[in-house]
Amino acid sequence: MITKSQIDTEKLRANAPFFARVLAVNNTEQTLLFTLENLGRLPKGFDGEVFLPLFAHSNPKIRCLAVKNVGKLKDEAFFEAVSSFARAEKNTLSRREAVSAIGRLKTEKAIPVLSQFLTDPDPKIILQAVRGLLCFKEHPEVQQCLTPLCEHPNELLREHVTQALAPVRASESIAHSRRKLPHSISPTFLKNVVVCADVSEALQTIPAESVHLTFTSPPYYNARDYTIFESYEAYLEFLVAVFAETHRITKEGRFLVLNTSPVIVPRISRAHASKRYAIPYDIHPRLTEIGWEFIDDITWVKPDYAAKNRNGGFFQHRKPLGYKANSVTESVMVYRKKTDKLLDWNMRQYDAETIEASRILGDYDKTNVWQINPSADKVHPAVFPVELAVRVIQFYSFKGDLVFDPFGGSGTVGQAAMALERYFLLCEKEAEYVERAMQRLDASLFSPEQPPRSLSLAELNTEERRNHKP
Repeated sequence: MITKSQIDTEKLRANAPFFARVLAVNNTEQTLLFTLENLGRLPKGFDGEVFLPLFAHSNPKIRCLAVKNVGKLKDEAFFEAVSSFARAEKNTLSRREAVSAIGRLKTEKAIPVLSQFLTDPDPKIILQAVRGLLCFKEHPEVQQCLTPLCEHPNELLREHVTQALAPVRASESIAHSRRKLPHSISPTFLKNVVVCADVSEALQTIPAESVHLTFTSPPYYNARDYTIFESYEAYLEFLVAVFAETHRITKEGRFLVLNTSPVIVPRISRAHASKRYAIPYDIHPRLTEIGWEFIDDITWVKPDYAAKNRNGGFFQHRKPLGYKANSVTESVMVYRKKTDKLLDWNMRQYDAETIEASRILGDYDKTNVWQINPSADKVHPAVFPVELAVRVIQFYSFKGDLVFDPFGGSGTVGQAAMALERYFLLCEKEAEYVERAMQRLDASLFSPEQPPRSLSLAELNTEERRNHKP
């Protein structure tokens, strides 16, 4: 019986007959698969000829693993064999690995071969071909064959090629990097501030790439006296404008977490029906168009007693069509500002001490169902619980980050942010709610370096101008 340890030992021996024996095409499929799956990184000089007979094996998984291992060698001697395999192979996974292997060679003679796969029906195969061709993106032939892909129907492919071919002006890039604060830093004048102003106006004053996390629950459409909009479309357009500006002020690759739920607008009279609006589902496509990338959907579940009873009539008559479920859930949708950088890049922007201090200790939510009791406030009629804000802020920010809530209400996000040693920035246009927020924040048990303060729009503008003085 072959072991992984034996494979690791034998692959370091030059010209060892071991692999010619265990990878013989007439060997059992079990042996072939185990060996191919456990080869790992191959040393320089490994005899890749042992893989070539397997290109014709009847099992597509064996063919796929064989060409994948050839690709690890990055040996131009196998260019013709892999190219022929890629053109003839019918299995999409095997063909994908073959195209990847050709691209890894980084040789100009691969350009016409890779170009042939730009019309493949599998977008992932086209992406592999594109990756190989982008090594030569200044080559006129490559530019000519990649440019049409900017209009490709597949959104991932279209975005990747468009971004890769976009010209970068060095002068603009340098100027931008000079204006930007380091990723982990936010403007001091925004820290622990409640802005008493319409969020649409306040956002115009906030510098680009200032906040690390936005967590908010927007006002519900015409469900309460303080949120009256002319139409549902006008309501959605208002939210889109706010979250487009939020996208601008968010640092690269950081998060927007949105707590919403469907809302019922009561009927005008018994002769009319009430209207239910699916806010989470209607706002989602608009957010992705702005440039927010969808990451996760979390369901906040409240206890049964917290639900408004909607099925009283059905309880009495039990007639079909009359059933209405009592709603005990809200949607907590997680989005990330679109970037070509992975999350590891964001994490590396912090020093080791901050990363260690920000770790989530003990138990945590392992599923996307969070069971949290609702909250009430003596002033604000619609608040979410501090516990919900605490979980979001812990999972999606580091200590010292700036957390933004464009609809600050009675200050729940600020309270949670201070408790977790983050800074907050809240916008709230209703003076009554701002006063309530300041009461809660001033009464907090936590003593931040920068005490909470309330600013008018004029005062925020003054602070911003002062911040930009040379």
